[in-house]
Order: sequence, then structure tokens, then C-alpha cells
Amino acid sequence: MHHKSFEIKRPKTQLGSVVFASPHSGREMPEGFVEGSILDLQQIRSSEDAFVDELYAAAPALGAPLFLAKASRAFIDLNRSADELDPSLIEGLARKTTNPRVLSGLGVIPRVVANGRHIYQGKLTLADAHARISGYWRPYHDGLQAMIDDTARAFGEAILVDCHSMPHEALDNVNTDGGRPDIVIGDRFGASCREDISERIATAFAARGFRVARNVPFAGAFITQHYGRPSIGRHAIQIEINRALYMDEKRIEPNAQFDQVRSLITDTLRDVIEIGQRAQRLAAE
Repeated sequence: MHHKSFEIKRPKTQLGSVVFASPHSGREMPEGFVEGSILDLQQIRSSEDAFVDELYAAAPALGAPLFLAKASRAFIDLNRSADELDPSLIEGLARKTTNPRVLSGLGVIPRVVANGRHIYQGKLTLADAHARISGYWRPYHDGLQAMIDDTARAFGEAILVDCHSMPHEALDNVNTDGGRPDIVIGDRFGASCREDISERIATAFAARGFRVARNVPFAGAFITQHYGRPSIGRHAIQIEINRALYMDEKRIEPNAQFDQVRSLITDTLRDVIEIGQRAQRLAAE
């Protein structure tokens, strides 16, 4: 299924309850967006989770659907609530906000990209903000919700793996055994995913040599909070991978280790998908 907001890559046969999604790897921008910005294309792409869709590309062949955003994160941030609107960017918003993400310029319509660089010269209209939400945000989340619901009906539960990447400087003050983490797994400190699932996913990455941290510095944002309902068998877990492992962050290009990292991720996916198959077998016993 294709929409201007998202693309679904489905397996021939879905083998279990795991669903992968990447809300920040989209590259598409409406005509005139770059020209209307005070940044160039390279700067606009700096907060994008570049190439995450390619790192997880093997998921459908291994039996799990892959739900991919198409729109650029600088245009619409799909990992924010639709009401996280920024009065400093959008005219006609009378109310003030205490939301820290919005205050920092990272609401559903971002005001800044990486390193706090402003995207726009002036303000956007409220009508423009609402058009982005109705045209991109709502279709993405309607589609993702439908996939989660279908999966839960078919397998008795759904495990959403929300795939992201993180700039290496975000990890400057974070250390696991042996150094800064390669992978940060966020389950909102257990609120969005059952502990045994989180632990098995962490173990799958660690088994491939990745240094893994849990919930620090990223515990999960809107998507894990919204979709994670462990009490009813809806689990959501966020996976962040250090961009320095697989890409040149300045040039936004794959680096010499890209293929190796992608191969390790593919091996990890097999174990993660097996978690959903195992849960199904246990339910049947």
C-alpha cells in the first residue's frame, strides 16, 4: 500500500506478531518546501533518521511488515502528538505551552532541525499546520493503527518495533560497559512493553556485538506512549542506533561499515521476529 505519507512493505506471509516501523527516515518534501526555508537541503536532512529504512529492509523477506514514512521529519514529525503545536512557529495559537519538545522547537511541525537551526524565516499559518496534520500525520497513524489491529487479531498480540537513529553526540555522556552505546532500547521504563520482550530484544542486539543501553537517553516518545498497551497485548518499543556506526553524519552518506552493520541488523531481525512467533506458540499450548 502506498500513500504520500507512508509505504507498507508486506511479507508474502506474516509469520508473527512483530511489526517494524520507521517514522523519521522519510526523504520526501512538497514542492517549494526547500525554497521556502532558510536552510539548504543538506541542513534540512540533518535531523532525518537517514538510511534506517535500508538497515531494516530485510524485515518483509523474514516475515514481518515494514511501515515506512515517506515525508521528511523537517516537514512533519510523526513521532509527536498532533496537538504538539508550536506557538513560536504557528500564528493564531493563543495558548502558551510547557511541553519541553515544543519549547525546544521539536513539535509536530518542527521549528528547527539538528543543532537548533531554524527552518523558517517567519511563521506558518494555522491552516498550513492543520493541512500537514490531516494530509500526512493522520494517514500515517491511521495506517499504522490498522496494521497493529490486524496483527493483534491474527496473532493475539502485536509488538511494534519503532526504528530510529541517534546522532553520536547525543551519547557523549552515556556509557555502557565498554563505552558509549551502539543501541538504545526505549520502552518508557516498562510502561510500553512487557519486560521479557524488551529483554529479549536487547539480548538479540547484544548477541551481535552491539553495546546496548535501556531507556537512557531515549525512553521513547509519542509512538511508544500511544501504541504501547502491554495490559491488552499491544507492545511498543523504540530502537535507536548510533548513526556514526553506519553513516557519515555530515555528508549524510553511508560509510564503509554500512553493509556490515546492515548485515548485523538483518541477523538481529531474525531473533526479534522469532519473539512474536514464540509468543504465538505459547498461546496455542
